[in-house]
Amino acid sequence: MLKVGIIGATGYAGNELFRLLQFHREVTIDWLYSRTENGTYSSDYRNFFDVCDLDLTNGELSDLIKKEDVVFSAAPQGFLSKLLTEDILRDTKIIDLSADYRLKNVKTYEEWYKLEHGSPELLKDAVYGLSEIYRDEIRSTRLLANPGCYTTCSILTAWPLVKEHLIETDTLVINALSGVSGAGRGAKKDNLFCELNENAHAYGVTVHRHTPEIEEQLSIAGGSEIRLNFTPHIVPMNRGILVTAIANVKSGIDKETIKSAYEKYYGSEHFIRLLPEGKNPETRFVEGSNYVDIGFVLDQRTGRVVMMGALDNLVKGAAGQAVQNMNLMFGFDESEGINQIPMVP
Repeated sequence: MLKVGIIGATGYAGNELFRLLQFHREVTIDWLYSRTENGTYSSDYRNFFDVCDLDLTNGELSDLIKKEDVVFSAAPQGFLSKLLTEDILRDTKIIDLSADYRLKNVKTYEEWYKLEHGSPELLKDAVYGLSEIYRDEIRSTRLLANPGCYTTCSILTAWPLVKEHLIETDTLVINALSGVSGAGRGAKKDNLFCELNENAHAYGVTVHRHTPEIEEQLSIAGGSEIRLNFTPHIVPMNRGILVTAIANVKSGIDKETIKSAYEKYYGSEHFIRLLPEGKNPETRFVEGSNYVDIGFVLDQRTGRVVMMGALDNLVKGAAGQAVQNMNLMFGFDESEGINQIPMVP
């Protein structure tokens, strides 16, 4: 059995990791670490009442990590980079759900996150954990930078058309809607019920910190630098990401060419579902699952394609993809522990 530890277990992503790993037949969870909470895990998350009575620990992390085969870190940005060392990576594989190792340029990270990176020398070892795109690299890494929810949905939705040079990338605009759990579990005035209920609003307009991550990955896909507008919105639902990406198509590109591009990259992917014509992605049909639903509409009148994607921000956008990446890293079946059918309603 694979020995596992979870840092940041009391956040939403950490809790989802713990929940999903209960279904995994190849792991045993040794400890759950929290900087802010104490006591039995089920006293904080009563969904685990009479299911799991592990106590939270806040012991010496460096010692705890070295005892495990793999450690998931669901701590905020800046935490792991100040803890992780080459010595730790010699003993344990790390899957980081923060942004600390996602961007290859440390200056870009420090500019957008307003943090000093604690271990920039390890960036060269990190593999970006978009499972369907970097599968081979993920299998051999010891440091996995797990993408976030906005980025996973945005990149996967646009990747085939960028990769196949079917769109004018300088016209690409991405808008995204997120459920409230994407903002984390911490108390914030803007996330109070009275602030969010019966309301929707854009935030981080032109400055959202996931923008350079989306640009970096789509630039890799297209083979040249891409700059785009990414605008996130918060909507009053618990879970879900819905992305709408719009771009001009190149001359001569028709609907069948676009459909073929999606099928080329995702036709055999278990966790990416390409929707039939006339069916657009909806967050309710991916909730609680590791699936991404993708569809598109070609607007002949304007010469633009509307690309759409939906996923559960806590599963495929965080914990589910992290487990999927762990499965790849240790040679398990890729869907082990995360093959749940979406919950409706």
